[in-house]
Amino acid sequence: MTSLEDLPAPQIDPSDPPAWRRILLKLSGEAFADPEVGRGVDSGIVASYASQLADLYGRGVQVACVVGGGNIWRGLSDAATGMERVTADNMGMLATVINALALQDALEREQVPTRVQSAITVQQVAEPFIRRRAMRHLELGRVVIFAGGTGNPFFTTDTTAALRAAEIGAEVILKATNVDGVYTSDPRIDPDAERLTDVTFTEVLQRNLRVMDAAAIALCRDNAIPIVVLDLSVEGNIRRVVWGEKIGTLVHDRSGGGGS
Repeated sequence: MTSLEDLPAPQIDPSDPPAWRRILLKLSGEAFADPEVGRGVDSGIVASYASQLADLYGRGVQVACVVGGGNIWRGLSDAATGMERVTADNMGMLATVINALALQDALEREQVPTRVQSAITVQQVAEPFIRRRAMRHLELGRVVIFAGGTGNPFFTTDTTAALRAAEIGAEVILKATNVDGVYTSDPRIDPDAERLTDVTFTEVLQRNLRVMDAAAIALCRDNAIPIVVLDLSVEGNIRRVVWGEKIGTLVHDRSGGGGS
């Protein structure tokens, strides 16, 4: 029986090329949870993500993911109860490994070969993060899931996403959220909130827009990596974005283009 490891890497159809050939998808921990509960891992939701990523894999797009752990443990907020911040953040990094394994299992049930790489050592369940090895996995058609954050406390998984995207040469970061883009204020509270379709890194920082944290935005700006904020719960959104359809909010440096 042919194993997933023996499958040839799917190729891009030259008659229908994507806007981006190597992407990094940022999934928050909350994206793994049942929205009514807000905690734990909802296997149906994770399966829907895996199905969308399998579609990209089948079209030859190289996919990497960074996952959060807030559905299991939120280091910053839990540290506020009195726990030492470093300990709380370390627990949060371990939580991301659980989500990474859940996503790996869902992808492999879609017949997509994967690798989980962790910035903290958990060698029984994940490889250590090694940049060249990660890039080779992508070239061979494997989806690479990055867990363990940066391996250091005080850094968010947003910053991890920006860092890993720069390290592997990702052409775009897709930030999955539960809203359809970036708004001038919280649309759930402010009925006058305006959705932005196109914004620069500088505007995000100056207007304190809730896209990613400031360190992540600065990393993306310095490395000219555009960010697309989109609602991943809408089936097919991720493929449409990767093929250049204007969905959600594009954050980029206008002088350097944005890819779509």
